[in-house]
Amino acid sequence: MSNSTIAYILRRWLQACLVVFLVSVLSFFALKLSPGDCFTELLQNPSTPKQVVDQLRARFNYDQPIPVQYGIWLSKALTGDLGVRCQGLSPVAPLLMERAGNTFIMSLASLLTTWLIAIPLGIYCAVKQNTWSDRLVQVVSYGVQGFPSFILAILLLMLAQNSGLFPIGGMTSIDHSDLSPIGKILDIGHHLILPALTLTIVSFAGLQRLMRGSLLDVLRQDYIRTARAKGLPESRVIYVHALRNAVNPLITLLGFEFASLLSGAFLTEYFFNWPGLGRLLLQGTLEKDVNLVMAGLMLGTIMLVIGNLLADLALKAVDPRIEFQDLE
Repeated sequence: MSNSTIAYILRRWLQACLVVFLVSVLSFFALKLSPGDCFTELLQNPSTPKQVVDQLRARFNYDQPIPVQYGIWLSKALTGDLGVRCQGLSPVAPLLMERAGNTFIMSLASLLTTWLIAIPLGIYCAVKQNTWSDRLVQVVSYGVQGFPSFILAILLLMLAQNSGLFPIGGMTSIDHSDLSPIGKILDIGHHLILPALTLTIVSFAGLQRLMRGSLLDVLRQDYIRTARAKGLPESRVIYVHALRNAVNPLITLLGFEFASLLSGAFLTEYFFNWPGLGRLLLQGTLEKDVNLVMAGLMLGTIMLVIGNLLADLALKAVDPRIEFQDLE
């Protein structure tokens, strides 16, 4: 790794620390300044002694000024202590990691299938531009891209209910704990098919069109005409000379896709009853559980800055002509 690369990573790391800090400040104060807190509903219950509520508020430092509360939260978060939930007083960190892992499994499966379908399809359509097959794919892409994901989820649930081929919801079967290790993996994979299919169908259209448009732009460049004039095989012109430059926009997109692995599947989680991070954070937001919501927001922010950094480094690796100062 060169000195310029190390220096660039250090600069981006310092910028990331500032971004995460500012997001944490804005998020914390926005949550605290909104009406009520996680104990408001409990206080409205006549059977709950006010003394108990006051003790809980003191335990969560709600009796302190908001800047002091933020300082306490930040000092604990820097040591890895994300606090406990208001409901049940269970630790946030283990629950967050479990739900994030479930969302990661579903989103990663969708990401892999989307790219494995969309990229070759986009290349094929660029090579076969304006043929009947290209036009058919574009019509399907336009139709699918505007199709609401929740309607698609409902249709797939109806298919599962009527056919009996797929589980209707959840992540595991009732007898999951009794299965062998391989059986457990297959069981999760069986439940994963419909959620991943939903995300793939609604995502592949835009990626396919981006790949097609990017490759078409490159194929019109002068150096491609020169390569063809030299008598190079068409496959070499496309897959060696053109494709290498056409993937740059996709690498940038991949960085954002990495960041959205933990945040882009809420509706799918909801309809397929998938125990993921999106449903957990929605519940935490409705309950005004500051520790839970802040942990989820920080995890998403960190994923975003890491994804952007990885995308920039990948762009530099693929195209050495790109300078680091052009990426900042």
